[in-house]
Amino acid sequence: MAASPDRPRPLRAHLEELRRRLLWSGIALAVGVALSVVFYEDLVKVLLRPAEGHLSITSRPIYTEVTELLGVIVRISLLGGVVVALPFLVHQIALFIAPALNSAERRLAVAFVPAAFLLFAAGVLFSYFVLLPPALRFLLTFGEDLATPMIRIGSYMNLVITLLFWMGLVFETPLAMFLLAKLRIVSYRGFVRAQRWVLVGAFLLGAIVTPTFDPLNQSLVAMPLIVLYELGIGVAWLVRARGKTAPRTAGAPGA
Repeated sequence: MAASPDRPRPLRAHLEELRRRLLWSGIALAVGVALSVVFYEDLVKVLLRPAEGHLSITSRPIYTEVTELLGVIVRISLLGGVVVALPFLVHQIALFIAPALNSAERRLAVAFVPAAFLLFAAGVLFSYFVLLPPALRFLLTFGEDLATPMIRIGSYMNLVITLLFWMGLVFETPLAMFLLAKLRIVSYRGFVRAQRWVLVGAFLLGAIVTPTFDPLNQSLVAMPLIVLYELGIGVAWLVRARGKTAPRTAGAPGA
């Protein structure tokens, strides 16, 4: 007779499965890094494009240390490898923890993972196409009659990658609010009461994330965060409404 899938497995079986998942994850990461190394020039050019040739008098960034350019290429290749392998890595994690989840938690996880990817990707695309071009144009053309920019590639890449990452996280706001409401950590009314602070917090975050003091560029971060928070409130309200209707539905046959 086949063993029940819910029957606890010995520790050795868990460790063996963990080893297998880590092995496949390592292989996927290595393949992703190898692909990024092959196409590193294309990746660098994509990241340089928002600057529109304003980085120096030659339209290209400079480097002032012997190993600086190599270090940038290695960093970008590693990050590119993680991005390429990330869906497979998340899939391996999901397969490892799936036996410990009930059916409702599995359905939530199935919906959560694609939503998290899509929201993060939306934040990265928004930062790349909407936020970075005007911010970099402002920084690199401000006072151009007084000084000529000669931007190091290391500092430029750190700035761009940081902005892309943080805007990706900012776009996860509705999903985070959904989880907090679903787990009953923060209620719908709690999110509504916090609205008054969101406006100030959004512009404060915009001042921290954006490298400029330009109110327009700060607003490009603050306004999406405010919209995303309002969307999260709507999602939290739906969670609350479903929570209220579920007990009545369950009790209807016995009424």
